Amino acid sequence: MTARVRALLKRTADGIERQTPAHRDRAVDGLRALALLAVPTGHWLLGGFTLDADGGLHNASPLSAFGALAPASWVLQMLGIFFLVGGYASALSFRRRTGSTGAWLKGRIVRLGRPVLGVTAVWALAAPVLYAAGVPEATLRTGATLVIQPLWFVGVYVVITALTPYCVRAAGRLGGWAAAPLLVSVAVVDFLRYGPLAGSVPGWVALLNILPGWLFAYQLGVGWGEGRIGRRGGYLLLAGGTLLFAALLVVFHYPASMVGVPGAERTNSHPPSLLVLALAAAQSGAAILLRDRLARLLARQALWAPVVVVNLCAMTILCWHQTAMLAAAVPGSFLGEVAGLTTAPDSLGWIAARVAWMPVFAVLLVAIARYARRFEGPAPQGRTAPAVRRTVAGLLAAGFAVFALGLA
Repeated sequence: MTARVRALLKRTADGIERQTPAHRDRAVDGLRALALLAVPTGHWLLGGFTLDADGGLHNASPLSAFGALAPASWVLQMLGIFFLVGGYASALSFRRRTGSTGAWLKGRIVRLGRPVLGVTAVWALAAPVLYAAGVPEATLRTGATLVIQPLWFVGVYVVITALTPYCVRAAGRLGGWAAAPLLVSVAVVDFLRYGPLAGSVPGWVALLNILPGWLFAYQLGVGWGEGRIGRRGGYLLLAGGTLLFAALLVVFHYPASMVGVPGAERTNSHPPSLLVLALAAAQSGAAILLRDRLARLLARQALWAPVVVVNLCAMTILCWHQTAMLAAAVPGSFLGEVAGLTTAPDSLGWIAARVAWMPVFAVLLVAIARYARRFEGPAPQGRTAPAVRRTVAGLLAAGFAVFALGLA
């Protein structure tokens, strides 16, 4: 690294440090950045492709061939932490609001919705162009599925955010125990799905786990933000979550992977099973206990600056990281089988090659973010997008969703 680059990075870090309010909770921001970075890392490492005879890309996973990689998903599945810090931040923001609850909620939904609308509208425009350029339809469908796959999280998060006033009220009355009924609800549904009555239970019952399954960690975060969960609660969550996690794996034989494995009969994440909540409880307990230590660590400018940058680009990372991987894989598909990129993820050599490709994906994401970041930033003061532009963007996004979900 040249002296000029070091000087630039130092000035940038100094500027970020000066603009950081003294009351900023660096530990919570650090946890959010960690959870955010786990999303592309997990998708890039545990998601692969195969190439058909016509040169089309299809989704594949190394977990199908290497079940021993499942523990990696325990580390990379950090949505529990994301919902925890989301609940924490929402509780504080809700308490500090100056307008009505509706205005507060609208502001948060707009910040979440604009990046989603941006990526889906851009892909709706790009897909016909790519098809005309010779990209196979199979590749486009695979890419559309990958792009829209992480966006389910935004829809769930919006619904959960709308419940913040009720979560705050529940935390005020019950503290951290307000999350317990959500755990019980998921346990009951899992018993119906996997217990002795499983053969007579309709498949849609599993969908009942979606809201309580992801609301669990958010409710813990609200309780934490309201000051109702301290170190004692952190120890309880860490120990209880770890014991429940182990029991579900060893005694009740839950799938070890926290993400879906192609061909597997059961999955833990879509919708969330009790194993997801057990992991979220353990992760939340660890986060609460490590908060002070993490805050001291992030007092260092060199560590704090990247955390700020990641948080400022949160939705950009979430919405565009799959596009960054596709930006390498789609051109690679025209070259044939490229190790770690378009070859089947069924060997140790593939894993090594994919790890080598990950810095390339990261560079491509940074390049994309230079332009996509505008969707995440607030609209200029006093200006809103014209109604026609919003309508066109909405129609493009809807059309892309229909294509990605296989409805057209």
